[in-house]
Amino acid sequence: MHLLSQILIGLVALIHGYIVWLEMFAWTTRGPKVFRTLPAALFEPTKTLAGNQGLYNGFLAAGLGWALLIAEPAWHRYVGSFFLGCVAVAGLYGAATAGRRILLVQTLPALLALGALWLA
Repeated sequence: MHLLSQILIGLVALIHGYIVWLEMFAWTTRGPKVFRTLPAALFEPTKTLAGNQGLYNGFLAAGLGWALLIAEPAWHRYVGSFFLGCVAVAGLYGAATAGRRILLVQTLPALLALGALWLA
C-alpha cells in the first residue's frame, strides 16, 4: 500500500506540474484547446491571472514532491495529507465554480492518494 500511495502522490504532483506549465507558460497557446468553453479572446487578457494560478499550483506540486522525499513515516503522512487535502479542497471549489470535470482530474486523484496514504 505504501508503494501505491507513493505512486498516487506522484501522479497528483505530475498533474499539478502540468497545470503549472499550462497556466504559466502555455495559457494563450494550449489553454484555448483545454478550456474550450471559454471564449478564445479571454486568454490573452487573463494571461497574468492564469500565471498567478499556475504559481499556486506549483506550490502544491512542490509540497507533494517534498512529501515523497520524507523518510520518517509520520511526517510523510502529515505533509502528504496537508498538500493532498489542499488539492482536494481546491478541486471541490473548482468543480463548483469552473466545471465538474475538475472532480475527476483533480479531486478524485487527491482523495485516492489520501486514502492510500492513510491505509499504508
